[in-house]
Parts: sequence; structure tokens; C-alpha cells
Amino acid sequence: MTHHPTWSSLPDVADVLVVGAGPAGAAIAKGFADAGMSVVCLEQGDWPDYSSARSDQPAFEVAAGKAWSALPNVREGVGDYPIDESESDISALMWNGIGGSVMLYAGQWMRNMPSDFRVRTLDGVADDWPFTYEDLVPYYAKAEHDFAVAGYHGDPAVPDSATYPMLAAPIGEGGRRVARGHNKLGWHWWPGSNAIATRNYGRLKACVQRGTCIWGCVDGAKSTPDITHWPDLIARGVHVVARAAVWKIETNERGLATGAVFFDAQGVERRQRAKVVVLAANGVGTPRILQMSADARHPDGLANSSGLVGKRLMMHPYAAVVGMFDDPIGTTQGIYGQLVYSLEFYETDPSRGFVRGAKWNLMPTGGPIAMMRPFPWGDNSDMWGEPFHRTVKTRLNHSITWGITCEDLPEERNQVLLSDQETDAYGLPAARIVYQTSDNSRRMLDFMSARAQESLIASGASSVSVAPQVRETGWHLLGTTTMGVDPKTSVVNGYGVTHDIPNLVVADGSTWPTSAGMNPTATVVAMALRTAEHLVSGRSHQEVPA
Repeated sequence: MTHHPTWSSLPDVADVLVVGAGPAGAAIAKGFADAGMSVVCLEQGDWPDYSSARSDQPAFEVAAGKAWSALPNVREGVGDYPIDESESDISALMWNGIGGSVMLYAGQWMRNMPSDFRVRTLDGVADDWPFTYEDLVPYYAKAEHDFAVAGYHGDPAVPDSATYPMLAAPIGEGGRRVARGHNKLGWHWWPGSNAIATRNYGRLKACVQRGTCIWGCVDGAKSTPDITHWPDLIARGVHVVARAAVWKIETNERGLATGAVFFDAQGVERRQRAKVVVLAANGVGTPRILQMSADARHPDGLANSSGLVGKRLMMHPYAAVVGMFDDPIGTTQGIYGQLVYSLEFYETDPSRGFVRGAKWNLMPTGGPIAMMRPFPWGDNSDMWGEPFHRTVKTRLNHSITWGITCEDLPEERNQVLLSDQETDAYGLPAARIVYQTSDNSRRMLDFMSARAQESLIASGASSVSVAPQVRETGWHLLGTTTMGVDPKTSVVNGYGVTHDIPNLVVADGSTWPTSAGMNPTATVVAMALRTAEHLVSGRSHQEVPA
């Protein structure tokens, strides 16, 4: 579905302006629409073009490269802005368009653990969140139904919860072997939970197991807001404007947000006024907009009295460990989410030499060309020339990957800045990322990689390949407008309301004070639902511009 409203159809002053049409923007817009409020959503990119995905065609792997690349600097699509990552050892991955970056996710859907909200109390590092796991439980349950999560109820490693709306996808022969290996070791495993429909559900169709999830799901099985949310919201009167590049949030003399300035598809500068402004532009886009919004009253950018806007970037350092088996294990296909996950090493154990832990997710390795990509194999420098055919034959349909998502602790030196060298299509500053993986994370990656090798050997793998840290894995952009109770040490409160501007709200992963070790979409959506409910219930007391 594509939808392009006319300028005359937009309200002069919306009750709520949402910047960003990803899962957070869609979830919070739904909360406001359910309360009968007028909502305008401005999205920098366009509606996804599934005809360019090609994942149902034999030549898919050849065509998968540019249009569906997770790297904005490679994709260079409508709405993408350059990212200077010359000072970062992880590349930031994102998608600017209706649906947001989950257009490229593998659909892995995990709640945070209770300990993730109490890191300071439990481990003496970072900060506790200003709310608990229990506070999010009803919103997690709603999010799982809104996003059609398929999984199995009752994992003994996590708090019990309502059942998922549908059963998990098959784990396949590869998943069964690794599950048996973990049983031998006495280690935790559980069938994967994914926002990938295993039966028809609303507008979603049942997954046909192509294994192409991160390059555009042409079958309409992966839960993305362009399918699950926006069509219904538009039908109900929510205004979604694609190719609207917001670059400035304006404020008045009372210190309230009055709306946004943006460039439309023709490069014409426009304004949308609103009573409440919500930023949901991800952990890079949100601080970029706040920094670009600097003016005489806010020389360091909006909502930045703490000096923390853009700081404490977390991106989940990631390792990949692949096991090769002598016989075929059926891993050219299957969901590219998680067949199985393990939380065996998720919680802190001081004897390991680091704090916090990691979630492991088991994935198929894909088709022939995937056997040569950097992910999950590393630099592949030893496969070219005479060993080439033998290496591909060893890997293809004989391999399976443990992906290791390590908790990333917040450090102020890791940050998003405005580039003074590069600009986007409108002449606006590009984003500049400064990020170095911490010693704690490096020790964690080494430990987890060694344990994952043990797992795969116990599962019957004849050999193991380790990519100890993969650069192009910055899917999770967190922490750059951190939440807390003290305005001196945080940007927003526990509901995402900025301390400095009471009608300016942040509703994406940039508010996280710590990163947890889980895929963040479930918690991002749950938090957005909670924030919408809070703002709706306090609507009569909300400060708004005249």
C-alpha cells in the first residue's frame, strides 16, 4: 500500500506530530488514534518497493545487494542520509522509510529480562531503568499480538506470560541437532520467537520459509508496520506523509515545541504544527534532529540541558560462530529469524571476567552466495583460489550459525554527532558516529564465542568457523537520549517526555539507559504503547502551545 495525502488535507495544528514511521512511531500513533486524537506522521523515506526485493526469484541472491542493503551509505535510497563511521568499529544499520528499520530485521522478538531493568542494583554498573519489567508486561502482551509473534509459551528461563498468538516456525534438522547438543551439555535452549506469521493473521500471510527475511519479505509474512499498522491507521484518518525529511523541531518563547520543519519530496520546506511532538527516528536519527534544532535559546540542541543528547550510544557488539556438519541439515531455507535461542549465559557471572551477558540466536546460513559473504564467515580471505569450490560445498546446506548479541554498557565517549564534513541531499549535516567496543564487551565476545564452539561441537559439527566481531551488525541503535529521573543526568523521564520541553517526547530505543542483550523491538514497542497511554490519560493537564 502507498498513500500520499494532499497538503490541504493535513490539520493546521495536529494533536500529535510523530516523526518516524517505524514500529515505535506506528505503535504510539495507534495509541493516540484509539483515543480519537488527530495524528500526523512525517517519515523521511518512502513506502517500501517490494518489487525490488526479488526474494521469490531464482536470481535473488545476485539482486539482493543494493536496494535492500542495511547500510545507508550503500543503499543511498530516498530518505537516506550519509553516516560518517570512520571513527566507529561497528556500522550503524537502518532503513529510512514507512515501516522503519524492521523492514530489514530478521523478526527476532524477545522481551527484556527483569534483570535488564536493574543493572545498577544487581551489578553496580550503568543505571537502573525508571520502571520495571513488571510495569511493561501488559504492553509486551499487546505488542506480541499487534505484531503477530510466533513462539512457544513456557520457556523456563524467562518470566511466564500470556501465550503468543501463533505457534513458532519449525526449527528444522539443524535446530534439532543443536537442541540435542545443548541437552547433552545441560544448557538452556528454546524454540525461537519471531514476528513472522506461521499462519494467516490479519494482513499477514503464512511464512513459506524462503530464508530471505532481511532482504525484503515478498510473501508478506514478516510483521512490519507498513503491513500491520499503517493501512488501518490511514483508513481511520491518521495522516502519514512519506518523503518528509524533518530537520528542525521549533519551539516558542514559553519553551514548548510547536511543530516541525521539513523538506517535502520536491525539496520544498514546509511546517507542520502540533500540540505534542514525538520523535521516533531511531538512536541516530533522533539525536541528529535534536542537534540540528539548535537555536539561540538552545545553542547545544533541544532537550540537551544535561549535555547527553547523542551520548551513550550502544549498538550490541555481535559475533557469529558457524558449525559445519558432514551431512545436509536443511539450512538453505527456513526463517532467517531465530530457529532456536539460548539464554544460558545471559546473566552476570563474576567468574567470567565481565558483567552482564548475551543472548544467542540460531539461524540458517542460506544459499550459495551467502557462503561467501562476510556475515557470518568473517573476511573469507582463506577461501579464494584453489579451495573455493571445496569451501562452498562444505558450507552450503551443511552449516548453521549462532549469532551472539552482547549487552553493550553505556559510555559517554560513544556518541552520535553532526558531521562537519558530509551533508545529505538537502545540505543538512550527516550523522557522525564515534564508537569503540569496550573491554567488557570484548571479553564477553571472546567467552561467548568459545562457548558457542563447544555447543556446535557437542551438536555434531565436524568443524567450526568463528567471526569474533562482525562490523556490519549495528542493527540496534540505543541510548542517545537516555531516560532517568534526574534532569541533570538524563534527557527524558520514564515515559520518554523530555525534561526540558514538556510536550516533546522521544519514543524509540534512544531512550534506553542500558542496552540489555536482547533484540530491542519488543521493548521499544511496549514502551511506545505505555507512553501513549500515559500521554492520553494526562491529556487534560498537558502543556501545549497556544
